[in-house]
Amino acid sequence: MTSSNVRTERRGAVLEVTLDRPKANAIDTATSRELGEIFTAFRDDPELRVAIITGAGEKFFCPGWDLKAAAEGEAVDADYGKGGFGGLQELRGLNKPVIAAVNGIACGGGLELAISADIILAADHASFALPEIKSGTVADAATIKLPKRIPYHIAMELLYTGRWFDAQEAHRWGLVNRILPAAELMTAARAMAEELAAGPPLVFAAIKEIAREAEDMKFQDAMNRVTGSQFETVERLYRSEDQKEGARAFAEKRDPVWKGR
Repeated sequence: MTSSNVRTERRGAVLEVTLDRPKANAIDTATSRELGEIFTAFRDDPELRVAIITGAGEKFFCPGWDLKAAAEGEAVDADYGKGGFGGLQELRGLNKPVIAAVNGIACGGGLELAISADIILAADHASFALPEIKSGTVADAATIKLPKRIPYHIAMELLYTGRWFDAQEAHRWGLVNRILPAAELMTAARAMAEELAAGPPLVFAAIKEIAREAEDMKFQDAMNRVTGSQFETVERLYRSEDQKEGARAFAEKRDPVWKGR
């Protein structure tokens, strides 16, 4: 699938999603809605197991909201479509791994898009910021998520000042998993995606649902939901062929063959 704003490519069980909107890969409402449709289709396609989100070119991953579109009348609280801004950060039931391959500048809503992924790989020249404070607005999704991803005081400094920070600092605070030379970024992202795609999809789904739903729960409350059969993905896993296959493969000392059912 290809459009003027977003390119997608299926590579086996992996979906690559590339923002391709010169000059900076900024997201307007049309692009956000398109991304929402893409990630919804990814969520609902049983043949797809992992997604990679990246940007075209070497300078920009995504600077967030398209200020030129805003200047032409698009409202900051417009309808961004399924999944909210960028199609990913509010998409319900997305229980598959998503990798962000940050190939350049990721600021504002672009950084919010990246931290909506499960794993972040960054090119060594990538840079980050939440500059909304300087234009008198709030980075709402980042204000909710960032203090839960990195130390609270660091997150608040970044939100309060809007200052830029590089990939090395992002890695130091645990915001990105790995830093890679730019020429190796997509190779590494694809290798990781292939590794995950070969794994047990029902287990990944259970991990992602538990982690997401338990984020604001007390430990025992979350455990009670697991043992009380209140997580759909966990119950599906425990009733699945894959759960039996895992046990058989262990007993037979062979690699399991996961079917996702």
